[in-house]
Amino acid sequence: MWFLRDLAISHPAETVALLRDAGVDPQGIAAMQPKMRHLNIHLEGVACPAANIIKQEMLAVGGDAAVARGAVSCRLSATDVILMGTRKQLGRFAVKIAAQPFGLPALAERLRGLLANIDRDSWRLATARREIALGGKTLVMGIVNVTPDSFSDGGRYLDRQRAVDHALQLAAEGADILDIGGESSRPGALPVSPEEEMSRVLPVIAAVAEQVDIPISIDTTKAEVAREAIAAGAEIVNDISALRFDERMPEIVRDSGAALILMHMRGTPRDMQTGDLSYRSLWGEIVGFLAGRIAEARNRGIPEERIVVDPGLGFGKNLADNLRLIRELKECRVLGRPILMGPSRKSFLGRIAGEAPKDLGVETITAITACILNGAQLVRVHEARAAKKAAAVADAIREGRS
Repeated sequence: MWFLRDLAISHPAETVALLRDAGVDPQGIAAMQPKMRHLNIHLEGVACPAANIIKQEMLAVGGDAAVARGAVSCRLSATDVILMGTRKQLGRFAVKIAAQPFGLPALAERLRGLLANIDRDSWRLATARREIALGGKTLVMGIVNVTPDSFSDGGRYLDRQRAVDHALQLAAEGADILDIGGESSRPGALPVSPEEEMSRVLPVIAAVAEQVDIPISIDTTKAEVAREAIAAGAEIVNDISALRFDERMPEIVRDSGAALILMHMRGTPRDMQTGDLSYRSLWGEIVGFLAGRIAEARNRGIPEERIVVDPGLGFGKNLADNLRLIRELKECRVLGRPILMGPSRKSFLGRIAGEAPKDLGVETITAITACILNGAQLVRVHEARAAKKAAAVADAIREGRS
């Protein structure tokens, strides 16, 4: 009697291995592999005439497209559309709609770009000092909070020497990048002046840069702080505002050659967890926001190869949303950029486990592992040693290697 299996395929390379194991010849593998990759692509607010063409053309290539009731008769002005098909069918669909009206040539171009992005699994992140390989091996970014009020370690490293010693310890434990910040971004945090922020971080960055040769990131939303931090030895700007809080920031990043991390956040740290935290489309808003910020950075002269994206765990999201961000992280692949996740000691983990932020070591490692298995290339953590071990195991599981 035949034994039936529902194949779990999470990576394009797995389809090649399955076909090879089944004895398929190389030409057959090349032909069949795209047919084994099923995708569901969501489009928002498509005018009904365009939606009807999309439906017809997807059916014509052997796939399908879900539209709202009433779209066919154009009783609606617009509808969301879900394209359903294999990688090969969607490629053929893009070719077919390239000559159609109602803005469909632009959709064809965007779809081709999306398909290329979700196929990508390696990057070379450029800074002014080096290229950082991303993909395959997850990189660990160690957190150094030179603040009196950060949510889990506020005041612990406000002393300059203690902050330097902590950064060096993180490096010794295997941190691949050090992220040094002088202004808390915890919910409800008040801003500090550029002068105060610089007095906290610049001596630490300068001292650490003299003693280790790993990239240093400055965690700031202020152009002046970023400029001086880069002069002191930083080569990455981690801007939680995604260039929105200081109009001079794009110029500083562009001219310095620094890499840039763009994060999604509603509002400011002071008010991000107040008011209505609901989303009509969680991933629709996050991906749309980050795509817009990437475009803004490029328009301001920052090359895309210098950009990392961060969906913003804990920044303007409720518990269910944070869990969904981890579970559905592959949604971020459409942006084509490496993904950073920062679950370390986040309060939503404490609400699940009933623990204070400083006691969330096990919970943090669990969340880090889930982030990596679901597509993160970098994880931002308070404790490097355990995170490196967890990342090594998660990478081996994800990549299927020993």
